[in-house]
Amino acid sequence: MIGGHHTFDTREALAEGLAQRIAHDLAALISARGEAVLAVSGGTTPALFLAALSLQALDWNKVVVTLVDERQVPEASPRSNAALVRRLLLAEAATRARFVPLFGNEAEAERLVLDVVVLGMGGDGHTASFFPGGDTLAEAIDPHTEKNIIAISAPGSGEPRLTFTLPALLAASTLCLHIEGHEKMTVLREAIAGQDAMQMPIRAVLASPKPLDLYWCP
Repeated sequence: MIGGHHTFDTREALAEGLAQRIAHDLAALISARGEAVLAVSGGTTPALFLAALSLQALDWNKVVVTLVDERQVPEASPRSNAALVRRLLLAEAATRARFVPLFGNEAEAERLVLDVVVLGMGGDGHTASFFPGGDTLAEAIDPHTEKNIIAISAPGSGEPRLTFTLPALLAASTLCLHIEGHEKMTVLREAIAGQDAMQMPIRAVLASPKPLDLYWCP
């Protein structure tokens, strides 16, 4: 379900507002128990957010950063989400964070328990690597799966991918959805109005009682 609905006038304002929210929640977790695990999304939408987050004053040496999902490509590839995170987030103040990539590092990533998650959404209604038509989609969005990470391939996914599963994402104390543009908002409204998660996998997240805080700008 959608929890808070945060609307901003510009992409820059959204990036800053979301960065401040995530830094606040990470700081609270660090204060409570000494560490926090953050999972971010790749692609083009989060670029400004990742750069803004890297500037936030935080005990970054107590933060573990990972990815919600990843293409199965080496970091030398321009399609690598890990390379994006290293370039935009693991800079400035955030250089002291510990990064746990997914591809080629599944065993370590599998052991992570996520605290703060920032999701994106595609025009087809996918989130993470929960793609319509995915060969393991049913298992990936099964709320009872015992897997934390699963491999998935789909017609719209490009390369084969790795993704945290639905229960792994929903275990986070903070769950945010970052989208931009009227087209994405139309897709989200369509997803909210329907129920078939195999058709629009973002519905698997929306169907959970876990609040999903929306951050959007036109």
